[in-house]
Amino acid sequence: MILSKRLLRRTDLTLIAATAAIVIMSLIIIGSATHVNTPSEERYWFVQRQGISFLVDIALAAFLMNFDYKILQRYGNYFYVFNLILLILVMLVGQSALGAQRWIALGPISIQPSEFSKLIMIIALAAMMEKRGKIHSLSDLAPVAGYVLVPFLLVLKQPDLGTSLVFLAIFFGMVFVAGIRLRILFGIFGLGLAALPVLWHFLKDYQKMRIMVFMDPNVDPLGAGYHIIQSKIAIGSGLLFGKGLFGGTQSQLNFLPENHTDFIFSVVGEELGFVGCAVLLLLYLIVLWRGIKIAQDASDTFGRLLAVGITSMIAFHVLVNVGMTMGIMPVTGIPLPLMSYGVSSLTTNIMAIAILLNIQLRRQKLLF
Repeated sequence: MILSKRLLRRTDLTLIAATAAIVIMSLIIIGSATHVNTPSEERYWFVQRQGISFLVDIALAAFLMNFDYKILQRYGNYFYVFNLILLILVMLVGQSALGAQRWIALGPISIQPSEFSKLIMIIALAAMMEKRGKIHSLSDLAPVAGYVLVPFLLVLKQPDLGTSLVFLAIFFGMVFVAGIRLRILFGIFGLGLAALPVLWHFLKDYQKMRIMVFMDPNVDPLGAGYHIIQSKIAIGSGLLFGKGLFGGTQSQLNFLPENHTDFIFSVVGEELGFVGCAVLLLLYLIVLWRGIKIAQDASDTFGRLLAVGITSMIAFHVLVNVGMTMGIMPVTGIPLPLMSYGVSSLTTNIMAIAILLNIQLRRQKLLF
């Protein structure tokens, strides 16, 4: 089925433009961050791979926009089971890197199932919650929480604390829209805070160290605290307009680790300055604004829950990643959506944007 001209005229061009602008900015910054630290014949390998992935993702997005998103609701349970199988496969045949088992090799490429798991979880959870109706009490909330708990624990086992926290952000965003009483949410947050001393004993040693260096990076300035120290130096040294593309000292001289992935915002701060960071954050605000607007205008509960879940996912990623690079949140390994290098992350976020556009295209104004 090809989108009709009537539907195409209703496409959210603002959301498309903001998304495209972020990805284009990403390709430029990835090129700047990696061109020094790779052999000359592979200098733009990361940019080329990310760019090709983006082109493939555009075709995938066009496909996702062609069918009515309500079809996804019929297969919510299948999505859920597929999600569990995917996460269990990571435990059985996954590759380990940086102390975690998160990747599955498919020929020359490796995919990170936990990235796709976020979007699959949103679809499955939206379908499940739509069937159950409004959520007002703890008895209404318990089955929904149990539904999220299993994939949450599987991701935590990898271990991937960052993605597990994303699951919680999605869950709380969606149950809030479903009508949960605020006092129940505040009660859950209170219990979570009270349980922190107990949860501390279940954290891995490197996770404990990340929290300690968040409080004081100088506890381990050449180890766990090194990322935060160098990131803050990079962002602070950029001042108002930055040092210019390919001109950053921390990123170009290899002082800043993971400068094309988790700490790409630091490169933006160093090379494009406060102005560049402000422009990027403005683009994210536009994406989030459109996501909220699409949720408000959705023609059904399933679409509204989908839009809220996707918007919550993107918002949490941006908040945590930017906060992490500025030293005001612990390092969790959460990528910056549409910016950080990574095929799995980029594809997941483009698919999420495509679903938002699908919901927006098929909204129906209620007439009274």
